[in-house]
Amino acid sequence: MIATLALRNLVLRPWRTVLLLAGFGLGVGVMITLLSIGDAMVAQATDEKLVGGGDVTILPEGVDIELLKTGGVGGMWFTVPNARFVYLQLLASPRLRPLVQAAAPQLEGKLLYLRPHRGGEEVAVRAGGEIPSLSAAVGNAPDVIAGTWGDDDVDRRWRAPTDAELRHDIDHFHETPAGVLNGESWGEWHYFNVISADRKRWAFLTFLVGGDVPRGRWGGQLLLTLHEEGRGARRFSRVVDAGRVRYSTSDADLVLDDASVRVLEDGRYAVKARIPAEGGGGGAADVDLVVSPAPRAYFPGTSLGGGDFVSGYVVPGLRADATGRICVAGTCERYEGAQSYHDHNWGTWRGVTWEWGAARAGAYTLLYGRVIAPDTLTAETPLFLYLVDSLGFRAVFRPRAIRYDDARRIVVDGRTVRVPARAVMTDARGADTLRVELEIEDAAGTDTRRGGAERGETGLMRGIERPYFIQMKGTARLSGRVDGLVVRGEGTGFFETYR
Repeated sequence: MIATLALRNLVLRPWRTVLLLAGFGLGVGVMITLLSIGDAMVAQATDEKLVGGGDVTILPEGVDIELLKTGGVGGMWFTVPNARFVYLQLLASPRLRPLVQAAAPQLEGKLLYLRPHRGGEEVAVRAGGEIPSLSAAVGNAPDVIAGTWGDDDVDRRWRAPTDAELRHDIDHFHETPAGVLNGESWGEWHYFNVISADRKRWAFLTFLVGGDVPRGRWGGQLLLTLHEEGRGARRFSRVVDAGRVRYSTSDADLVLDDASVRVLEDGRYAVKARIPAEGGGGGAADVDLVVSPAPRAYFPGTSLGGGDFVSGYVVPGLRADATGRICVAGTCERYEGAQSYHDHNWGTWRGVTWEWGAARAGAYTLLYGRVIAPDTLTAETPLFLYLVDSLGFRAVFRPRAIRYDDARRIVVDGRTVRVPARAVMTDARGADTLRVELEIEDAAGTDTRRGGAERGETGLMRGIERPYFIQMKGTARLSGRVDGLVVRGEGTGFFETYR
């Protein structure tokens, strides 16, 4: 019966019948194709070999997972920023040791250009890279037909750097980028602070290289400020000609004439300098310190901007101890395992301001800050707040603002300036919460229009709305929850802002 109806329909209406058959066939073909693609996607999603071995693939935030399903890691053009930090401080850290057996970095399908050694046409190639021992640990070692495939010293330095190697890798110097606007405002410096055991006296020390380095006019500067609670600061400074400056783009050592910052074989910093008092009075200050960063307590570094504005920052010694002395006119302040801190900044600084602070809070150490570029149109540039403990990186928060209470008054060059007496930052990231309260115990200000301030101020013409650079010492109180655990602590820190 059905065959008879179909035959009569074909005879009476042949074109309609052909059209219906073609449509039916096309629909069946599309369905077969979709089922085949779906089967291939499922196969790729369940085959860890397509994503470099292991059970979990770490991707940058925002990557479309569909790319992973259809093209694998080799089909995606991305990198994980600060990949070694992610490996050392997260995947291979003591905190995750019970959960992570092995982790391995992998680069696939990166575009490179080969230039022949003796002329010839440049060739575009796709290349990949991995660390042999780590790839083998996650089950992704290739079958070696001939020869050997093992870690070399570069591989070893990436996965297990010594303390000294890590300092050199993250704390080396840079040169002024060619063509950058306001290249003469380029500044880069090692900064250290140290506080006495009774928390009543502290020092800020800067080893600075500034100017159009190395092509134009540039040089070095030493800056030291000695503070005592409730009393005025004593300032020391010294300019060093470029010919007597030694810096490196591959290591952290810096020499300014007879003053130096050197990384010792065990990763500690040896800091030595002789700096005359400003104005020619009060004698010279002699600095001889060894600064010892705590294991895993560092900020890996970041660089902001590009073109007209560059700002870079790394903290090799977020939590550190200092031993040694600072002497002025034969009177010495001696330190033995004193609370200390070390960071490194670079960039163009004309018209730039910032919020910054670092403090110990019991078992925790916190770092917060933001850089406000010149001509910034937004009212509130986002902050970051970085938290570490004895096992290293703990969490990152993004408070929207610092709420200051400008209840203190100080005098700067004969003018009264209102400065913070207290400050509060809060943030919630899912179930994680954090509240930081700052209680300011002492504050000092510098009019940056005359230069001479620490941390890079070199007397540049600055047309900023808030010209007073405020440095504060006080107490930080930390409270909140991270990963369901209570976070709480209190301790001393240093903080900076502008007014």
